[in-house]
Parts: sequence; structure tokens; C-alpha cells
Amino acid sequence: MKSDILETKIFLIANEVIRVLKTRFDNFPEDAESNRNAPFHEAFLNAFRDKLGKHIDNVPYFISLSSWLHGLNTTLGQSFFEEVANILCNGEKRSFRNCEYTEQQEKIISELITDLKNGTRKPNLNEENRQIFGATQGKLKPAPKFTADVCIITNDYVEAIELKSVRPNAGEMRGEKLKILSAKACLKNMFPDKEIRYFIGFPFDPLSDTPTGYNKKRFMEHLIEFEKYFAPEEVLLAGELWDRLSGEENTMEKLLKVINDIAEPDFMEKFNFVKDPLNFEKDKEKYRKILKTWYLFDELKIFTYYDLLKKDDKAVRLLFQQIFNDKGKYNANRRFKLIDIIDKILKKTLNE
Repeated sequence: MKSDILETKIFLIANEVIRVLKTRFDNFPEDAESNRNAPFHEAFLNAFRDKLGKHIDNVPYFISLSSWLHGLNTTLGQSFFEEVANILCNGEKRSFRNCEYTEQQEKIISELITDLKNGTRKPNLNEENRQIFGATQGKLKPAPKFTADVCIITNDYVEAIELKSVRPNAGEMRGEKLKILSAKACLKNMFPDKEIRYFIGFPFDPLSDTPTGYNKKRFMEHLIEFEKYFAPEEVLLAGELWDRLSGEENTMEKLLKVINDIAEPDFMEKFNFVKDPLNFEKDKEKYRKILKTWYLFDELKIFTYYDLLKKDDKAVRLLFQQIFNDKGKYNANRRFKLIDIIDKILKKTLNE
């Protein structure tokens, strides 16, 4: 894949894709026999027999599949998007527990939220920042603790992003705005000499006609009370979010390509084959092809020096460890140690 995103980042993102796929394959409902008892669901679905009958002939299995899809939604929303976002920007998910803001900041934030709720004020990012950041003098008091899904701290600025599902609960926006205003006050007191930025981000636009397209105005109008609390400048949507995280264009397209290249129907067959390094000798070409397709660049390097590593007593123990565990988690310790051994062997060879 042609991309300016560093191979290391693509490699780490691919690991996350593999982990998610392995987990969801392990939990996929193969038949209705594994369906948990859901009498109320089945009773209500009786009313939709005519509609469901056109597409679904097994209601119990449909219920199991719906539960499985809900699990995928949860996995993407609670871990995958966060992990990928922080890989792209070299950030981290970070909790701030000992937060403080001034009594004046607390009062300003309370007034801002009240005015926004009543509609006597429209969201204005610059004006809100001016008021909050201009009230850092005075007595400090404990502020609500918060966690930023993405946090980047540089010499010049602190940037945080709250990642949300594309269909947040009704009434949730007021709480999110309050959290962000309070968090910005706390961060300004912690880092008085840095610019403070805080965004709310959405991984994709469900209203778009294309996978990576978005229309921010339409999206904001679609969410209940969203425009009442948030200005467009503090919202990152779809490609806008992913491009900001990576610092380059068309990042969302590149992410989807990585996922599509790995997420094939024969994923589990490939996973079981490649997880065991001993299979390399059974079919080296097949093994290398999977590593390349799955963007496992460091593993390609390791198996380029496979014969050399097999001659090293310390390396061989690591070499034959499984590349992934049974839950799909990548064996990073094996990778780091083997790459280090390869680098030392090559350095020694050059010196000789």
C-alpha cells in the first residue's frame, strides 16, 4: 500500500485489525442452538414475520447474529478506534484525576452551559476559550476528573479528542460539552504556557452516501441538540478526524484498505497457519504472502533471516514462539528481541 504513514504505524494498526477479527470469529454464532434464551425478543418479532420472512428464515439465529453485531460495535467503539487514533498521532489515552480549576472558571462554565441549554447563547469556540482561559487567577478548587481518549502533549500545545459513537444518546451532548469545558480549564491551569485544544470526534458519517464522505452540517443537524452545544470548529468528522490524527490526507481510505486486505473469508485459515512459525518451512511462499498482505513488515524481516536465526541458540527459542496468542494478541516481545538479534548479527557481519 502506497502511503506516507510510517510502516511501523501500519504494522501496529494491522495488529489491531487482526486482534479484533480473531475475537469476533471466536464469538460468531454458527447456528441457532447456541442462541441464548430470548423469549421477549422472539415474542415481539412475531409482529414482523412478514417483513423478516423476505430475508430471514431463522429468527433465533437472527437474534444471535444481532447480539454478535452489537459486540462488534462495542469493540470498535471502546477499543479499536481509540487504539488506531493513538497509533496514528503518537498520542495516548490519558486520565486526569487531580484536576483543579478556579472558582471563577467554574462559575463561567456553569453560566455557559446554562445559556447554551436555554438557547440564549450559541456555541462559539473562540469566545468560550477566551472566557475560560482568561480566568486562571484566583483560588483553585477540585474539578471533575476526566479521561481524554486521545491526548497529545507537545512543547507548544496540548490537544485532546473525545471519540464518540456516531449515534450518541439523546441528551448526552450537554454532559459532553460540560466535560470538555471543565477539562480545558484544568488543562490550562496545568499547562499555562501551552495552547489548549479539545475536540469531539466521530470516526465516520453514517449519513454519507460513500464510505469515507461526510457532511458536517447535515450530521450536526441530525444529532439531537448537538448544534445547541457544539460549534463546527470543535467537531472532527470522518476523514477530517483521521487526517488530523495522521497529519496526511486520505488516511481513512488507507485504514479501510488495511482492514479490507486482512478481513477476508479465509482469515481464520491464514491466522492459524501464520501464527505457528514452524509452518514457514511447510510453504515459505504462502507464509511470506500472508505476512505481506497483512502488513506484518517486521515479521517479513524476521523470516528473511530465518535460516540465520535458526543457527543461533538464543534466537531459535524466540523464533519458534507463536506469533499471536489464542486471542489474537501479537507477540511483541518476540518481535523486539528477534529484531535486536538480527541487527546485532548484521552489525557483527559488517565489522568482520
